[in-house]
Amino acid sequence: MPSAADIIKDYVIEFSRIQDWMLQIKEVAPETYDSMYKRYLELKVTLTSLGVNLVELDRIK
Repeated sequence: MPSAADIIKDYVIEFSRIQDWMLQIKEVAPETYDSMYKRYLELKVTLTSLGVNLVELDRIK
C-alpha cells in the first residue's frame, strides 16, 4: 500500500502535467480543455484536503 507521501507526490505530478496540457490546448480544443478542467478541479480539491499548498503549483488559477 502506498504511503501518504507517495500518494501526494503522484497527485502533484498529475496536477502539474494536466496544467501543462491545459495551457497548450485551451485555444485549440475548448471542449477538451473543459473536460480536463474538471479533472484539474478534482486534483486541486484532493491536494488541498491533503494539506498541500497549491499557491506555487497552480498555474491555471
